[in-house]
Order: sequence, then C-alpha cells, then structure tokens
Amino acid sequence: MKVILTADVKGHGKKGEMVNASDGYARNYLLPKGLAIVADKTAVNEMESRKSSAAFHKEQERQQALELAEKLKECKVSFTAKAGENGKLFGSITAKDVAEQLKMQCHLVVDKKKIQLPDGIKSLGVTQVTIKVYPEITATLQVEVKPA
Repeated sequence: MKVILTADVKGHGKKGEMVNASDGYARNYLLPKGLAIVADKTAVNEMESRKSSAAFHKEQERQQALELAEKLKECKVSFTAKAGENGKLFGSITAKDVAEQLKMQCHLVVDKKKIQLPDGIKSLGVTQVTIKVYPEITATLQVEVKPA
C-alpha cells in the first residue's frame, strides 16, 4: 500500500515522502497513529504542490541573499578607535560592532553570527571581513579602522 508519511518513521522514510508499506503495517500502525495518510490522487497532488512551493520559497531566499551579497561588496564600514603607537587597538572590534555599524552606515541588517570574525579586529587599517549570507553564498566587506 502506498502511503505518504506525515512524520519521520525509522526504517521507512522521512516526513513528506511517499513509501510502499505492507498493507497490515499501514492499516494497523501507520494510519491509526497518524504517521501516514493513504496516497490517493488528492494527497499526492497536495504533496507535490507543497514541494514545489518550498522550492520556490527557497529560490526566492537565495535570490535575496545574492542581492544582499552584492550590496555588501559595495559597502565600506569605518570605525575610529584608540590605538597604541604600534597600531594595535586598545581592545578589539567584534562581529557585534561590525553588525551595528553596518546597520548605521549602510542601512543593511546582518546577523552578527553570520559575520566570520573569530578573534575580532585588533589593529588599524583596512580589513577584509567575510560574511556568510546564505549556504554557499558569501560576501566580503571592507572594514576600515582609523585612529581616534
């Protein structure tokens, strides 16, 4: 019997998949527990429309991420900070600081967790910062630190 799983079933498949299950297993276990529905024409059409809408939304998110990456490449963020004689900062500039200045100067909202700056910026000058906008889509942002 063909059924569409409404939840992950160990050994059979993941939610949303159409699988072949034995008649007894489907009638006595999967259907009464609400783990599956019978794969008739309406259920199959509904499953396919859900999959196509999910793919459409994923593609829209990807396009928005590409646009954001292009805007980030054009943007340049500036900081002024106190530094010692050798150009080392007193303290550091973190991903949180970069996200705030990006919002203030370029009017772009980026989550601080997506900014890849493991140790922070600890010296004067221009630094290239990588921002992971979407899986497999990254942008490079120029961050300039000037002495106060």
